[in-house]
Amino acid sequence: MTLGVDKKIVTWAALTAAALLISGCGGTADADTADAPTRPSSPTTPPADGKAPGQAPGQAPDQAADQAAVASAAYRKWGLKPFAAPPAPPRTKPLTRKPGGPVPVISDIPTKDKVVFITIDDGAEKDPEFVKMMEELKVPVTMFLTDSAIRADYGYFKPLAALGNGVANHTLTHPNLRTLGRSAQQHEICGQQTKLEKEYRTTPRLFRPPYGNWNEDTRAAAGACGVDAIVLWRESMQIKNMQYQRGDEKLHPGDIILAHFRGPAELKGTSMTRMTANMLRHIQEQGFTVARLEDYV
Repeated sequence: MTLGVDKKIVTWAALTAAALLISGCGGTADADTADAPTRPSSPTTPPADGKAPGQAPGQAPDQAADQAAVASAAYRKWGLKPFAAPPAPPRTKPLTRKPGGPVPVISDIPTKDKVVFITIDDGAEKDPEFVKMMEELKVPVTMFLTDSAIRADYGYFKPLAALGNGVANHTLTHPNLRTLGRSAQQHEICGQQTKLEKEYRTTPRLFRPPYGNWNEDTRAAAGACGVDAIVLWRESMQIKNMQYQRGDEKLHPGDIILAHFRGPAELKGTSMTRMTANMLRHIQEQGFTVARLEDYV
């Protein structure tokens, strides 16, 4: 978990434009080409308790089996296999802002469960196929939206929000906040809080500074705007490869993953749905499932 200033993170302010591309927003993605979809694995072995996979308490086995079949068909369409259900959300959120205290800065969540959290930034690409993908797969994501990127079509993100995906703040115009004073930062953050509340009928609790660049003025401004946490990341997804901040090149329980609403122009001809499928495959191959970030913060 990262609470407060991470020395490695702070040095991102000095990164070159190429490095910002790897760890933040803006620019084009890497030049990798996407993998061809892999076929789903064979069905899992029925559990010893006799319940069908995904069977809820009091649910008829046939109904649970039908739902599992529908889910398997949806995932197969995208070249994936269904994720294991995430554990029940913790009764007490492991990360909370203390009343009157500073806004925590996080890049992972303290948990022993093999769950990770997907976050998607900006909102420039508005691919209708991605909406279909999320409707079919029901994988939770948190959308950190920038007004200058979404204002041409606020409606695109409404069905995604209706699925239960989080709506979070990524400023009005995507500036490097470290170059702005506190009042200007507060305008960027509070202004976007107002915009998102108006359009999506929800007040964001989470905020991500563009490029991952922030300072103590950012924390103060975010706190004044009602933000509960500044959210950074541990991994970033490009086209087919995931880039890791830790040296061991693997996911850890509670990691927050950064992706972007990007299209073929930035993905070297690859679609956002293919990039997302590659990301989900990386998560599955390492034995993780996906949980909803807002359930933990």
